[in-house]
Amino acid sequence: MQLPSLRGSAAALILCAALPVLAHTPPPKPAAKPAVKAATPTKTAKTAKAAPAKKTPAPPPEPVLADANEAQLAAAERAYLGEYACEFKQTVHIEKHPKVAGYINVGWQKQTFTMKPVLSSTGALRLEDVTGRTLMIQIANKSMLLDTKIGQRLLDDCIHPEQARLMAEAKAAQINDPEAEAAAAARSSLGITPSK
Repeated sequence: MQLPSLRGSAAALILCAALPVLAHTPPPKPAAKPAVKAATPTKTAKTAKAAPAKKTPAPPPEPVLADANEAQLAAAERAYLGEYACEFKQTVHIEKHPKVAGYINVGWQKQTFTMKPVLSSTGALRLEDVTGRTLMIQIANKSMLLDTKIGQRLLDDCIHPEQARLMAEAKAAQINDPEAEAAAAARSSLGITPSK
């Protein structure tokens, strides 16, 4: 009867000595997957379900606009509203601000700038962005959009149909009146007549 208990004790000792080794041994690898896969949904379908929809950023809050004075209201009336055809086949759309009188909205490339009209001493109409980022200048024969932060033109040669009409009338008047054409040439020259 002593033999089985000696054998049991020896087996228990061997098992105790092997436990630390078994604890550090990595688990056996799973059996290799079969070469043929079962039909599963495509990765794009999985990704579409797993990926949340991208949220579009909220538009920036509208700036607080002070009430326009008489000079600003008069300047706003001088702005040409509607579409402007610009260089490189770009367009600018100008309209009155829908909520506050005396302000102008300038739309360009999915952006809308709220502008305060100011009449300059030279007769040019300045549309000043209320955030200080851009400036649109309207002169007799064209308009231009400037980025005041980087000091660069964003758009040039923007012409409203009314500006085009006025330029055509001025050109026709010069052709019909040679003295007016000579006077305009004299104003734009240095006043030096070349000798023959």
